[in-house]
Amino acid sequence: MRMSSRYLRLLDPYMEGPDVMHVQERLTSLGFYEDEIDGVYDENLFEAVRSFQADFGLSPDGIVGPDTWNAIGLDPERRYPIPPEGYSIEIDLERKILTLKQFTETLETYPVAVGKPSTPTPVGDWQIIQKTTNPGGPFGTRWMRINVPWGGYGIHGTDAPESIGTAASRGCVRMFNEDVNELYDIVPLGTPVKIIGDVFTGRVLSEGVEPGPDVFEVKTTLTELGYYDGEIDGIYDEEIAEAVTSFQRDFNIVADGVVGVETYNELQLARDQYLEVREP
Repeated sequence: MRMSSRYLRLLDPYMEGPDVMHVQERLTSLGFYEDEIDGVYDENLFEAVRSFQADFGLSPDGIVGPDTWNAIGLDPERRYPIPPEGYSIEIDLERKILTLKQFTETLETYPVAVGKPSTPTPVGDWQIIQKTTNPGGPFGTRWMRINVPWGGYGIHGTDAPESIGTAASRGCVRMFNEDVNELYDIVPLGTPVKIIGDVFTGRVLSEGVEPGPDVFEVKTTLTELGYYDGEIDGIYDEEIAEAVTSFQRDFNIVADGVVGVETYNELQLARDQYLEVREP
């Protein structure tokens, strides 16, 4: 199931961060944005995103979600060979541990926070393609973007150190600021990042499906949004199917009561907007 890290959109106060800066840089190179690259999602960037979406056949809503992230793509100039120093990073999602290696030798291990079940950290083999000092706020003191195409994922510091050791993020990997400072100074651009672990990201849900935590998440979200007032458990019954259908009608999705990729994405976005979620 494809999920976005955080949905970039126009809010008051504005959203800020290195993921916003990446969008500004890509839209500049694609000819849609001519203003300052400052990491601030303001009205000018909103309009640039809308123009890009319209030209690429996407809904021109000015919201950077999975489809817009994929369409914007990665900067082709930020493709790096494997550095000769031999550094690599492995992130174990189950143990919530980041391991720094040089060739086969383990140099250091660090505790981390990883993505919540509803917004998981993407497993796979990636690379560090961007480094930024002092991004601030929820990004802490350092940011290292990895080349996941469908969202603004990275390894970064945090202003919520109590979250380290838990599944708390929107898919990014959080570190204590003192740890990410140390790691940042060691690893160069192009460093391989292997993310391992079993990630449960949701099934296609319809009446009669086996009970599970994904059903619980959908019921919780629809309760928060005011579409469901029944029992919050893992059972996908007629009552939750009717709530899903009602949500789908309001958000111009095929109203079949089935939760697939499009409905998952719209549920996440609607919840983010309702709760004004900003954190990575």
